[in-house]
Formats: sequence, C-alpha cells, structure tokens
Amino acid sequence: MIPLTPYAWQLLSTLPRRNEWISSSPTSKAGHLSEPSYPHAEACKAAGLEGLTLHGLRQSFKSLTEWLQIPVGVVAQLIGHKPSATAEKHYTVRPLDLLRVHHEKIEAWILEQAGIVFDAQAEPGKLRVVAG
Repeated sequence: MIPLTPYAWQLLSTLPRRNEWISSSPTSKAGHLSEPSYPHAEACKAAGLEGLTLHGLRQSFKSLTEWLQIPVGVVAQLIGHKPSATAEKHYTVRPLDLLRVHHEKIEAWILEQAGIVFDAQAEPGKLRVVAG
C-alpha cells in the first residue's frame, strides 16, 4: 500500500466513472483492468512516447528520487519492492504517513521541475486563476 499524492488524487478524481474503479473496463469480468501493460502501451502510442514501459517509469522514478535524497528503503517501498537487507526486513518500520511525507515531497519536486502550478486546496476539476 502506498499513499496517493495530492496532485494524482486531483487528476484521478476528475476522471469520468462507470463504476467504483478508476481503471474500469466494460469487458473485464472484475469490472476493472488488472493488467495495465496494453492500455499503457496504447496511451504512450497516442502521446508519441513509444518504447516507454511501466518498468521504465519505475526506473525513472527511482532515479529522480536521488535528487531529493529520499531514503533508499522508502523509494523501494514506494515502487513496490520488498525489503532486501536484514535491517530493512526486521528493524525498519515505516508507517503510511511517513511514506506520504516522502511521496508528496517527490511529487512537489516533479511538478516544480515540470513548471506545473498546483493548488492542493483547489476543488478538483474547477478552473482557477493562476498568477504567472
């Protein structure tokens, strides 16, 4: 389990829904996508980003966290890796709120680098005046 960051939450909350799932699928028995590779490849193709894999996104995320000096164990947990060292497995306990602090720091830095102005207090999906 990883915390959802404020910008990601705002983006996801404005998507149209056909059921309770964000990634719903009318053809899936479960009612949602369970294997994201094909939809990801189609979205990348539409955006002209051929060759960008889900694994590549994880690698990029891991690499970008070096700029922020995020603890390696936190990054590993955020990208879904299990603890590898003995101390990580048996002695390090990270509550969800600690992961949230680091994840939000990463998101804020990425938005800053991209020049995206984000107001976490704004109501999702509403237009707002941005002074620039």
